[in-house]
Parts: sequence; C-alpha cells; structure tokens
Amino acid sequence: MNFYGVTDLWTYVIGALGIILLPGPNSLYVLSVATVRGVRAGYQGAFGVFLGDTILLLCTAMGAASLLRSNPALFMVVKYFGAAYLAWVGLNLLRAALRKKDGAAQEAAPNPQTPRNLQRPFQRALVISLMNPKAILFLLSFFVQFIDPSYPTPAIPFLILSTIIMVFSAVYLSVLILMGARLAQAFRSRKRLSAILSSAVGSLFLLFGTKLATASLN
Repeated sequence: MNFYGVTDLWTYVIGALGIILLPGPNSLYVLSVATVRGVRAGYQGAFGVFLGDTILLLCTAMGAASLLRSNPALFMVVKYFGAAYLAWVGLNLLRAALRKKDGAAQEAAPNPQTPRNLQRPFQRALVISLMNPKAILFLLSFFVQFIDPSYPTPAIPFLILSTIIMVFSAVYLSVLILMGARLAQAFRSRKRLSAILSSAVGSLFLLFGTKLATASLN
C-alpha cells in the first residue's frame, strides 16, 4: 500500500512505536526532571527533546548522515563531545544520589538545591537530543525504507513519517512526565528510594556515554 509516497505505513507505525518505547537518554532525562521538579519543568525538557528531534530530522533530510560518513574526523568530534556530555549528566545524578542518602540533611533543608544538571531543562534536553550522531544515521536508514523513491514530491512522505514519530514521542514523554510527578510524591517521604532511582538513572547515562564513545559509523 502506497500512502502519499509512504510504501508501508502500518509497518512503519509499528516500528516507530517500538523505537520510541526503547529507553534512551532523552526519555530518562525528562522523567528525572519531572520527578525532581514537577510537570512544568518536565515539559520544558520535553520541548527541548522535540526541538532536538526536529533539527535531527531536518539534518537527515539534508544529508547530514552522508556528511558524517564522509568526514570521520567530524564524526569523532561530535561523538566524543556527546559522550562526555552524557557522562557529565550521569555523574551529576550520582552526586545528587549521594547527597540524598543523608536523610537528616535533607530534612533540615526546607528547599534543597536542585541538582545542576536538572536546571535549565529545555537547554539541557536539547543538547542531549542533538549530541548523538548515531541518531542521524539511524533515522536515515529507517526512513528510507518507507519512502517511495519514484514519488514526485519526496518531502510529503518525509513529513508524514516525521509527524508520526513526533506524535508518538509527545504522547510517550507526556506519560513519563505524569509518572514523574506521581513518583515525586512518594519520594518526598522516601529519601532512600529517591537516591536509588537517581543512582540507577545516573548509571544509565554513564552507560549511554560509554556506548556513544565506542560507536562506529558501521
């Protein structure tokens, strides 16, 4: 079935849904922000992700993947910068978890300071979203499978595919934000549980950074 240049719409829908549901740095960061700072800050982070994803989609349409493939040095710079940033976010979450373990100190401070990496969530989520050159390569390899090369206006199927994955992302991040707000209520009285979650998310960010640092163009 060809739908305005999209060769297999329902296969793409299922694939896009699976991609969105896979845990990654974007979704974990938004969940962390919503848990610590609430719904409003969570959506600030989500908007940063939306903008970053939009930029990546536009870069994919303009051939950014080919540019990275033809310039290994540029890929290495972007890759290591992104890996270092993800690792920095992870280390800050681990530091916050260590502070939370001191329950007495938390109780004594009526307004505990927000971890630095959870401040300015829009900007930080935008950087996290952009600092992954593998995402550009993946988007290109995934999208081209569902675009009819003979369709006279290739921008139309690309727009359709982009809209679908962005809608899925918006719904998924909204669910995470609301979950984070609910979790925050439980964590206010369970400091140890909050520290465990921060440690787990921080460790995952370190893992994401390591995976990106060892990524290749193949």
